[in-house]
Amino acid sequence: MSNVTPPDGELRERFWEHHALTALNTAEWEALCDGCGQCCLLKFEDEDNGDIAVLDVACRLLDVNKVSCRDYANRSTRVPGCIPLDVETVARLRWLPETCGYRRLNEGRELPEWHPLLTGDAKSVRRAGVSVSRFAVSEASVRQQDLEDHIIAIIDPES
Repeated sequence: MSNVTPPDGELRERFWEHHALTALNTAEWEALCDGCGQCCLLKFEDEDNGDIAVLDVACRLLDVNKVSCRDYANRSTRVPGCIPLDVETVARLRWLPETCGYRRLNEGRELPEWHPLLTGDAKSVRRAGVSVSRFAVSEASVRQQDLEDHIIAIIDPES
């Protein structure tokens, strides 16, 4: 795998197969995102055991229908709990879904067959049933006291 980064904006042919995450430019890094929106679901950590509760509630900045951030450039300043993904966070975060391109490449696995980089079609994520657009609700429509009712998964960070 190459560790040489090309100029920003340039996508090398099948870059995900030939280059380490650390060698990707901004355009390649962004292209790895399949647009599923799962990283934008609210998560809470149990202080007692470290388990992570994943909710079907999306960040207030996520347009759930389009599955895109309304203010991507400023998301981490507007939403204090937002964790922008980079090489270090991808290696550390155990709640990234098994289908996540960043996680899969970090673990030495291939992209899933429905990934837009392989299909050439951004809608392939929805057809594969991976997009949060099929089940998520906006944080703006859920009362704080009702969040516990929206837990859809518990993740043991040690597994």
